[in-house]
This record gives sequence, C-alpha cells and structure tokens, in this order.
Amino acid sequence: MELRHLEHFVAVAEEGNVTRAAARLHLAQSGLSASVRALERELGAELFLRTARGVELTDAGRVLLREARRTLESAAAAREAVAAVRGVVGGTLRVGTEQCMGAADPFGTLMAFGARHPSVEVRVEQAGSALLLERLRQGRLDVAFVAGPGDAAGLRLRSLAREPMVLLCAPGHPAARSWGRGPVALAELAGEVFVDLHPHWGSRRVADEAFTAAGVRRNVAMQLDDVHKLLEVVSGGAAVAFVPRSVADKEQARGLRWAATVPEAAWAVSVAWPQRSRPSGAARALLASVGGGGDRPG
Repeated sequence: MELRHLEHFVAVAEEGNVTRAAARLHLAQSGLSASVRALERELGAELFLRTARGVELTDAGRVLLREARRTLESAAAAREAVAAVRGVVGGTLRVGTEQCMGAADPFGTLMAFGARHPSVEVRVEQAGSALLLERLRQGRLDVAFVAGPGDAAGLRLRSLAREPMVLLCAPGHPAARSWGRGPVALAELAGEVFVDLHPHWGSRRVADEAFTAAGVRRNVAMQLDDVHKLLEVVSGGAAVAFVPRSVADKEQARGLRWAATVPEAAWAVSVAWPQRSRPSGAARALLASVGGGGDRPG
C-alpha cells in the first residue's frame, strides 16, 4: 500500500467529489480515479458509493479514513524528525486565508516564509473564514488566517490585527452628503441598499451581527466573493457597503466616500490552527514568524 494512494483516498473522502479532489491534488481526474480503484483492489473492498452528486464513503471507507489520516500524519512526523536532525524545516504546509486581510498580510508573510524555508511546500487555499475554520477542524488545513466571529471550537487562535468597519458609498450617492457630517448611526440605515460578501466571509459576519444588534434589517441586494468586485459595484452608485477600514483605503476605492459608525463595529484578524494535535515543524515555524497577541482556545 503506497502513501500516495492513501493521500488520494483521503482527498476524495474529504471533498466528496473526484473532480474537486483532483483539482486539490493537481492531478488528472482519470489518474485519481485509477489510484482509488487500485487501493480498492488491494484492500478487496469498495471504499466509495458513487452517487449523482459525487461519492460517499462505505463502512469500509469510513474505517479506512481514520487509519489513513493516522498513517499520513505518522509519515509526515517521520519526515519532520529526519529533517530536524539535518536542521531543516521541511514537509508540506496547507494554509488558508481570506482575500484582503488588511494589516495581517498573509501572502507577504507566506512569501517571506517560503524564502526562509525553501524545503517547505506551501499550499495556499483562499475562501471565507467560516469555510476555513471548518477545514481546519476537518484536518484539511494546518493553519488559516481568519477574520470576524465564527465557530472556533477545537481550534487555537492568535490575534493579529483589529480595525473598525466603515460605511462606503460613491460620491454621487445620496448618502454621501449626510455621511460627511460625522459618524453614522447604524439605526438610520434601514432604507439603504447594500452590496456585501457571502455569509462565510468574516466581514459579512461582523456586519450581520452589528446590524442585528442595532435592530436594523439590512437590504443586501447583491452577495459577492470578491472584494474588488464589491468596490466596483459601490463605485457604480447603486449600493453602499460596510467594510473594514483597510478596504476603504485600497486603490480601487479611490474617490469613494467613507464614514465611521455608531456604535463602532470592529473587524479582527487572527491566525488559527487545530487544538487537538501538535502543529508540524513547518506550522510551528510559520506561527513563530507571524507574531501577534496571546494564543487562546476557540
């Protein structure tokens, strides 16, 4: 039984779909399917039930998934131990991050980390924070840069940055005139049309909590998965946005108007990793390079 077959099996099990697993592993779908079939033949058991939506684990597959993860973790630990003797930080590091994390700058951090530790293969996945937190718990990521409130059960977090949320509109929007006179009360915004990110993004979760606490039912007419597209929509003048202050400072936001709010809502960025197991040497090296505030359980 080869480790690569187990790695392929785990990827398909976690994705629930051969196409997505192949993209994650940077393999041809046909090659991944052949690898899984070879493992099934070796074990003499069917590991997946093929469905219209993808694949589901059989009883044998569920048992193997637990042992396969354990085997892959042990193999990674063995490689790490040998690398440590040689004084080298190596292995694979799976990192998740949102787009546009303000002062935290995960991509700059990862580029500097890669230059210091060329033996580490860094794989980066971009998604909303709610999805990243879940993937950490599932063991699909080693470390993630996340923002906003979320379910951090089973994880450890370290605070990296904090900034206020602000209102953003085009200069020709009717709100621009009233927003120029100081902080805007959230309670006054019930009639505005908003563009925002999807609910799995950290800033969206901060916004939803802030407006709920203020007793305001927001009209979110458009939900996106791209910060720059959001700024483009705001620039068109049809909608306003509630974004972290760093987003209002972006080049794409030049010319837009922004205002602080009452009460103030804060957007916090943290680095997170699983609490249940000791981070790998590569993960520990990355966490040491990040700095930030004190660690805390989720």
